[in-house]
Amino acid sequence: MSEHIRVERGGKRIRAYLGTELVVDTIRPLLVWEHRYYPTYYFPSDDVRTDLLEPDGAAHSPSRGDGTTFTITAAGKTVPRAALRYDDPRVEKLRDAIRLEWAALDAWYEEDEQVFTHPRDPYTRVDILSSSRHVRVVVDGVTVAESSRPSLLFETGLPPRYYLPKTHVRMDVLQASDTETHCPYKGMAEYWSVEAGGRVHEDLAWSYRMPLPESQKIAGLVSFYNERVDLYVDGVLQQRPHTKFS
Repeated sequence: MSEHIRVERGGKRIRAYLGTELVVDTIRPLLVWEHRYYPTYYFPSDDVRTDLLEPDGAAHSPSRGDGTTFTITAAGKTVPRAALRYDDPRVEKLRDAIRLEWAALDAWYEEDEQVFTHPRDPYTRVDILSSSRHVRVVVDGVTVAESSRPSLLFETGLPPRYYLPKTHVRMDVLQASDTETHCPYKGMAEYWSVEAGGRVHEDLAWSYRMPLPESQKIAGLVSFYNERVDLYVDGVLQQRPHTKFS
């Protein structure tokens, strides 16, 4: 039902490109929480290059109603189902608004800063604090990291993350992975798998080599998924949290 969808007017200028072609440019974005993790951008149709859109199908949402999907063609590229507009939305604030699929476009900007992965949530905060708590990371009975100089990262909606100096991590049991992820608050992360207990645990640790300016305090440090390791803090085994990364 529509009461499960939260809609707010944003204050940032938002632009998105397909190739070199500007598809949307607005100072009137809508932030729509279609799920609990982060919002999606919807745009006033007047601020979208609708001449680049061609209807290509139908969509239905229990909370938003029936809609039309569109192919976007620009800069020599054609991307099907890259846009969506609800024909008679059950959420009145979405009337005449168009959603552009984040992954369908090549570059997104909030003001003049490029943003990756998804829109930034105005209610998400990231705090990074130096600590002297003793942290030990155990994988299949093997201690793979231990430090009394962790940096603790607190991000709204996620468990605390413990970032440790590489010199306090057994890099000899870490295997570089091809996996990379992007975070709109921290930047691009590189990953390692961990060989312990006679097997390889895929993509268990990560690091931000060159984080975004607001997250510089974790540059080059290594963190492990609390959800998948035995984590001891000041000698106390922490309960494994259940998150989307579990």
